Amino acid sequence: MTLSERARRIGMSPTLRISSLAGEMRAAGDDVLDFSAGQPDFPTPERVKQAGKRAIEENRTGYTANQGLPEFRAAIAAMLERERGLSYDADEILVSPGAKASLYFAATALFDPGDEVLVPSPYWVTYPEQVRLCGAVPVFVDCPESNGFKLDPSDLEKAIGPRTKALLLNYPSNPTGICYAAQELSPLAEICGRLGVWIVADEIYSRLIFDGRTFTSVAAVDAADRERVLVIDGMSKAYSMTGWRIGYAAGPRELIAAMGRVQSHSTSNATSISQWASVEALKLTAADLQSRVDEFQERRDVIVSALRELPGVTCCNPEGSFYAFPRVTGCLGEERSSGEQVAAFLLEQAKVAVVPGEAFGAAEHVRMSYALGMDRLQQGLGRISRALAERRAG
Repeated sequence: MTLSERARRIGMSPTLRISSLAGEMRAAGDDVLDFSAGQPDFPTPERVKQAGKRAIEENRTGYTANQGLPEFRAAIAAMLERERGLSYDADEILVSPGAKASLYFAATALFDPGDEVLVPSPYWVTYPEQVRLCGAVPVFVDCPESNGFKLDPSDLEKAIGPRTKALLLNYPSNPTGICYAAQELSPLAEICGRLGVWIVADEIYSRLIFDGRTFTSVAAVDAADRERVLVIDGMSKAYSMTGWRIGYAAGPRELIAAMGRVQSHSTSNATSISQWASVEALKLTAADLQSRVDEFQERRDVIVSALRELPGVTCCNPEGSFYAFPRVTGCLGEERSSGEQVAAFLLEQAKVAVVPGEAFGAAEHVRMSYALGMDRLQQGLGRISRALAERRAG
């Protein structure tokens, strides 16, 4: 069979592949603890589930407008105004079946073959693949651990060339958990605005930030050129609505219209039932979600403390999301271990699934999700500690 070059260029998402492997091992009788998936263990809020049920019972189950329910787009606009100080009209918002779809429609609408797209590294696994699917070229900008995994303005400016079209900016970050403050965003926004570079801001973890920090959207920074900023968000993470598949984009109406045209010939509208449930979800305030944030922060403290006690392991303190990204090069003994080697060892010897850092452009690390219950989190950390101790003793 001769597949398209486009299909041959990309591989399966590593996180989905490892999560699937962990599921297969469990089905075969292995008690595998899955630290690989970005799936909150909290249930969808009860009032949101009830709104979905009402939509079914009231037969609101047909097609909606391609761009999304007017009621939902109004709710999104109200939330963005209330929480981030951003003002958007209904025709500047597109609802899609997941934030990943929103990102792909943005890439399709913005990037031409040969365009260069700046991807701060470490990066979420899907960013470079979506860029390549459009025939564009991902250009990785190193964000070293010594700089807190954050993009340095001077490195950003050096990376911008004549073919640079956009910067993909994700914070709080998957996989590192870093989050930018307003004063850190301002020079990045100024450089992109001055040099005519789009900013595609993936803000899916914006409500999951720790230690009393305040989230600032790059679109709200004074230096930002709002005509070249696209905000991506969705319902999956903060509201535990991963399976409902709802994401959205807010930005200049010409780009939103182009993304809508792409969507109209691919997925069409997002699920009506999920949209009605999401209208109810956006009525929840930050205070309503605070208990979840507090629980994630407590788990963050537990996993970082445990990882820092392991010989040969270092770990930055995540400022948001629900991922730890430890450096593991010395944890298997005298040899310099890669993320892939450590991930394979932990799956085989500890029955714990983590994602190798190679998938995120950082081979010395592994990504560990703490979006699982505290009991299982502590159980998995205990297994890792024992397996590594036995390795060193043996």
